[in-house]
Amino acid sequence: MRSLPSCKHLFSGRSLALAAILALAGCAEGADLPPLPPESSAAYHLGAGDELRVITAGEDQLSGDFHVSDAGNIAMPMLGVIKAAGMTPDQLSQEITQESESREILKNPSVSVEVVNYRPIFVLGEVNKPGQYPYQPGMTVLTAVSVAGGFTYRAVESYASVVRDVDGHSTEGKVKRQTLLQPGDVLTVFERHF
Repeated sequence: MRSLPSCKHLFSGRSLALAAILALAGCAEGADLPPLPPESSAAYHLGAGDELRVITAGEDQLSGDFHVSDAGNIAMPMLGVIKAAGMTPDQLSQEITQESESREILKNPSVSVEVVNYRPIFVLGEVNKPGQYPYQPGMTVLTAVSVAGGFTYRAVESYASVVRDVDGHSTEGKVKRQTLLQPGDVLTVFERHF
């Protein structure tokens, strides 16, 4: 006849199970990611997919809405292709002003550039409706998750990862719920292991 295990063996078995659970918690997806680097400047930099409104005072031909192409350019009447990606809206307005003056199209033009629609963000992983969503200024990880239908029951809710273009390089880092997102960010909400 088999004897029942002693309490000593039960206790060590429970300890082993507890140690395994703690080890799994430390191995949760994304837990070992480095933090996402902070933004280098507060000014917004234009990128492919942004929609811009250029207003040139008194010049309807040089005013209008323009889409930043995949190559990072806008095509303006009379000026042709102008590089926009990586510039702030103020820098782009200065560039358009300089091009207009250097080509002797206008003298002392007054040009302003504003973003009409930002490039979208992408929300993946453990949310109810993963997909592409319009970016809104001030959007955080938590507001993006809300727009995507909220967390699933399996989601890690305390952190996520963001892939972001930083100085022309794609960078992935761990972010908290209150982290501000940028246009073009790819947010991934991880799955809990238990």
